[in-house]
Amino acid sequence: MNSKIGIILGSIAAVFVLLIVSIVGSYNGLVDRETRVDQTVADLEVQLQRRFDLIPNLVSAVEGALEQERDIIDSVTEARTRYAGAGSSEDRLDAAADLEGALSRLLVVVENYPQVASLQNVRDLQVQLEGTENRVAQARRTYNEAASDYNRNIRRFPRAIVASLFGFEKRDLFEAAAGADEAPNVDLNPGE
Repeated sequence: MNSKIGIILGSIAAVFVLLIVSIVGSYNGLVDRETRVDQTVADLEVQLQRRFDLIPNLVSAVEGALEQERDIIDSVTEARTRYAGAGSSEDRLDAAADLEGALSRLLVVVENYPQVASLQNVRDLQVQLEGTENRVAQARRTYNEAASDYNRNIRRFPRAIVASLFGFEKRDLFEAAAGADEAPNVDLNPGE
């Protein structure tokens, strides 16, 4: 009889140990994925900061030659100011989207003014911004991959139980701003 009780208690203890090991493994896996998502957000913010730092140089280079395009330059400056004052990652990403729209309009203007596009410093800055835009796009893709993996893992059983117990929450994916699929419309002859 003692051996039967010992076997039952040993079996209960083994199941309990397996349950604890499973919970710990699931928790650690979710922590790893959540940390990866946080890292990719930080990497994206680094690229957005690089863009943010390059823009004043481009604006200054273009400003002298395009005084009549003050509205576009003002919108770039305003969007940049919003980005600088953003308090959270979400606010910075929203401001970066506004900045991206204003910047694309500015680049269209630069391309349509041969005397500005031919300035060496403007060309150099455009090349740097193009490289930065490619890095931003890649950082967004990397973030979306990490966030998708994380979101998938917090929904799978048994990790869904661990995720709800320890407060792991779904992360939003980065999506293009409304109207991003349309080319910007820049009127270079507002007086006509």
